[in-house]
Amino acid sequence: MSWPSDRLLFLSAVVFYGVAALFGALVWRREFRQDNRALHRLVAAGFVLHTVAMFRRGFSLQQCPIHNLYEATIFVLWTIAAAYLVIGLLRRLRFLGVFVSPLLLGVGVFALMPALDPPKGPLPQFDHGWESLHAALILLAYGAFGLGSLSALMYLLQENNLKMHKARAMASLLPPITRLEATTVGALAIGLSLLTAGLVTGLIYLREARGLWISADPFIVYSLLTWAVYLGLLVARWRFAQRGRRLAFGAVGGFAFVLLTFWGIYLLSGLHNRSRTAGPSAVPSAGTPTESRLISLH
Repeated sequence: MSWPSDRLLFLSAVVFYGVAALFGALVWRREFRQDNRALHRLVAAGFVLHTVAMFRRGFSLQQCPIHNLYEATIFVLWTIAAAYLVIGLLRRLRFLGVFVSPLLLGVGVFALMPALDPPKGPLPQFDHGWESLHAALILLAYGAFGLGSLSALMYLLQENNLKMHKARAMASLLPPITRLEATTVGALAIGLSLLTAGLVTGLIYLREARGLWISADPFIVYSLLTWAVYLGLLVARWRFAQRGRRLAFGAVGGFAFVLLTFWGIYLLSGLHNRSRTAGPSAVPSAGTPTESRLISLH
């Protein structure tokens, strides 16, 4: 069975991300002593194909393409790639691509698994614009957290160079750790702001669609937990002067937790994973076992 054109375009984007990851390994071996724009341009080429793939999927659905795990994953990756390309315009931050490109490659290959993008039935119909805005803000927030974790990882690398190999740190083109810390804090603050806005718009959508202000849905609980974790990191940074190495480890660990758990929680969510439920009307009524069996088969 042939793939849709948007998935082929995304596959081509992942190939470019893979080439960028290989080139990034070469930059790492040279200990970041060359300012080579090739890494930035390779990610940019993949980003263009990635963007076209998302637009084609969106036009085919006639709405924002964030309605299954494949679409949510490529949206988060698109956010990380876009943020890196903007930050990479600064020469001293361009080598974030050494860490960004393997992430784009690995998660991109994961996103291409057929099970994440099942064949679609009738196009989903939404009566509320709040849902698309909510989903987009949440995924943009996770993209910002991802970029912050990569900046924190570079901070830890440069700190190790300063402690163990001062000459190597002076010769490399990595930015100073003060700038890396500021980049990490900025990315986490932006991510927390986007996540807060996403949670607020989600509550508005939930009220409009289901008459509820809150739900015990797994993904809602998960998002609130994520919000609390990143708020704690920033409060510790600004109020209790928990900066530098501790902040960097917190940022890396926080996003590692998100990366390892996001997909499973999404699949458990009845509100967000449409393969689990077709909406409130899909709940079978009591006394109709035949209908219940038919619904469970679907």
